[in-house]
Amino acid sequence: MHRRLVLSTLSALLLLLGCSSGDAPSNSTAQMTIDRAIAAHGGDIINNSRITFDFRGFAFALERENGRFQYERSFVDEEGMRIREGLNNDGYFRDVNDQPVVLDSLDRRRIGDNVNSMAYFTLLPVNLNDPAVVKKYLGRVTIKGAPYHKIGITYRPEGGGRDYQDRFLVWIHAEAFTMDYYAYWYFTDETGSRFRSMDVIHEVGGVRLRDEMNWTHDDLTADTIHRFDELFDADSLRLVSEIRLENITVTPY
Repeated sequence: MHRRLVLSTLSALLLLLGCSSGDAPSNSTAQMTIDRAIAAHGGDIINNSRITFDFRGFAFALERENGRFQYERSFVDEEGMRIREGLNNDGYFRDVNDQPVVLDSLDRRRIGDNVNSMAYFTLLPVNLNDPAVVKKYLGRVTIKGAPYHKIGITYRPEGGGRDYQDRFLVWIHAEAFTMDYYAYWYFTDETGSRFRSMDVIHEVGGVRLRDEMNWTHDDLTADTIHRFDELFDADSLRLVSEIRLENITVTPY
C-alpha cells in the first residue's frame, strides 16, 4: 500500500500531463478543482494539526505545522518491545523502549512503506498541492449517477520521492468537491493497481477522513487504469480489502 504510480512511456507521460501550451486551461481547471477539494476536506486545519487514529493494531500520529511534519506509528511487538517509528523533515527514526535505534536502508524503506504511505493516503487530497505533483484535467464523468471531475496525477523526479514514477487518478465530486474515489498504479517492489471507494466518512474537528473499500481488476495495466471508473460503475471490480480508521482525534495547533 504505497504511493505508487507509473507511466510506461514518454508518449503516455506527455499525453497525461498535457505539456503543450494548448492544455493550459485544463491544467487550471485541475488546480482549481484540487484547491476546492482540499478546502472541502479541511486542508487548512490538517496543515496545522495533530491527527491520531488506530489502524489494524497500530497507533498512528500525523503532525503538520507551518511546513514541518512528523508521521509515526507505535505498537508493541511480539517480544513485548514498545516500538515507535516514523519520519519527519529530518529523516527516519525508530525507538525501541524509548531508545533510538540506528536504521539501515532496508529499515528506512520499510518505514516509508508502512508509515509514510499510510499518512499519504489518509491525508489525500491535501498533499496533491505538494511541489512535485503535476495535475492534468481529464474531463467529467458519471459514477453511480453522480458527476465527477477526473484528474490525473504524476510526480516530478525532483521531490517526488522513491515512487516518483507512480501514477494516480482522483475523482472529485462536481458539486460537493469531495474526493470520493481514487486509483493508483504502483511500480516499486511489484506492479499492480488499486481503486479506492469511500465508505464511512468521519467528520472530526473540521477534517474529513474516511474508511475505504480497496478494489482491483486483474486485466488493467498502467496505461488503462483510467477505465477504473467505468468498471466500478458496472460492478466489475474485485474487493481486496477494507481500510478502517478507529479512535480518530484532531488537535489543531
